Amino acid sequence: MHYWVLGALAFFSSSAWASQTPFHTNTDTWDLNLEPNVNSTGHLIFDTVSAFLQHWPNTRYRNGHNLIPGIVPVGTLLYHGRGDANVPTEPQWTATDPEHSYAFCRGSKEEGCWQLTVVTTRALNVLYFDGSSAAKMVDGPMDTQDIVAWGKIVPEWSFNEKRRLADLCAWGVKLGLDGFVRMEMDFEIMLCDFTVGVEVASFLNLKSNGRRDKPHDGALHGDFPPHYPPLDPSSFANNPFSEVIHSGSWHNKFPGDTRIQLDYARIVSFYDTSLVPSLIPHRFGQERWYHRLDGISEQDARAVMTRLEQAVTTPHGRGSGVDWTSLVHVVVDRYANRLEMIRYLLNQTDIEELRTAKRVQTQLKAITQPYNLHSAVPVPNELSWAAPIYEWCSETHTKYIVASLELTVSERLILDSLYETNKEICRVATKMWAQGVLAGLDVVVEAPWAKEAPTALLLEWKTAVDTLMAWLDWGVWITCRPACTFEEYCYLPTWPFGFRGPRDDGEPPECDKPQPRCIRRVEPFDGE
Repeated sequence: MHYWVLGALAFFSSSAWASQTPFHTNTDTWDLNLEPNVNSTGHLIFDTVSAFLQHWPNTRYRNGHNLIPGIVPVGTLLYHGRGDANVPTEPQWTATDPEHSYAFCRGSKEEGCWQLTVVTTRALNVLYFDGSSAAKMVDGPMDTQDIVAWGKIVPEWSFNEKRRLADLCAWGVKLGLDGFVRMEMDFEIMLCDFTVGVEVASFLNLKSNGRRDKPHDGALHGDFPPHYPPLDPSSFANNPFSEVIHSGSWHNKFPGDTRIQLDYARIVSFYDTSLVPSLIPHRFGQERWYHRLDGISEQDARAVMTRLEQAVTTPHGRGSGVDWTSLVHVVVDRYANRLEMIRYLLNQTDIEELRTAKRVQTQLKAITQPYNLHSAVPVPNELSWAAPIYEWCSETHTKYIVASLELTVSERLILDSLYETNKEICRVATKMWAQGVLAGLDVVVEAPWAKEAPTALLLEWKTAVDTLMAWLDWGVWITCRPACTFEEYCYLPTWPFGFRGPRDDGEPPECDKPQPRCIRRVEPFDGE
């Protein structure tokens, strides 16, 4: 079922899309003991926004929750591997990297295979599904596409790629979309029409990789059977998919795949509790690995589609002008390393406690220093004197935007998520710093009356930092430890490898909660 826009005039006159009313107001309290609401999703929106088009975090949490319009700039090359010399006459996939498309360049060694390269002749209008949205699984990665294509989740059609893309294009072309961006081993763009907005740059008869698999019925790629083989590192030298995993890793971290330019002013999120309240109880008590759209009400699905169609039909770049990508990553860059350092210091067991406490206080002082007002004077046995520092830390990045700019609904959603996330970081950091001051640990702000033993304080700090970092759950903290050698790269279990159900020892498959490990890039491979 689809829900169509009422018309351009109705849309542009609507006050729902552009408004100056912020999600948060100056009624916020600055109680350093007040934690976020257990059902809040601002930190989840913040993290997914910071992860757009990055392979690593979207492999770790594969169930996407966001729909984001964007463009593919003119002059961009896209690749399509196939077994014949025919340009597709129906919707089909393209890869952003040739390594990805070559894995599907199939034919006999005698006749070779064909790799089509097209170039964009104008900016293509696309819709990005975040997460591992090309992972053909029944437990969440394709939920957002199901809602857009069919108005409901249809797990039995997870492998019906031909129908999925046909129905997505039937909906999207009428609204001006040229294709859809997804991710599995690497990023792909599903094009609705190979004669619109692109032209052939080359169509080469290549040496075949030897694969002549018959396509699975209904599969878009003409690709895999329903059950994929496990990743066998010992066969990397002759396995075309090993280089797909490698090319996908180029886009692991920020800025990700820059050939797709998203319009953050038009984001639609299923984590938006004002838009999709029906999912709140379904997420309650669930680990983030298992967040998905199963349980969404028909009313909320219709509301999402109405909002999405408004977003898609809005021209690219019509927002406030705020660089949301940079603003979000300013917060990540400022705090990620420092919080990780604080956690490291608090977990050391071979350092004298007082020295550890003073080293942690130095890191906390660095976080709060830009907001450490001269008028904030410590008061014995209470923390309220630090509230102005907490307030300035929380509002610095957003104060002007809240007061002065007209924002779209999507921008207000991002603003609120940024504010909520930054505020909680500031609350925890300011509280810890103020506690350190009262314990006599600070070298700038003196509290001569206090000489508290640091043992209990260190335990409280450790709990506070562990809780904060678990709540933030940023992908930048997930890496291979120890670091991989130059002949290796850090790998997260990636669809379709390792997705074969429970292991022989009864444990869940490694893909259930993907954990990083090093795999070799050159011979000898693991297992040889």
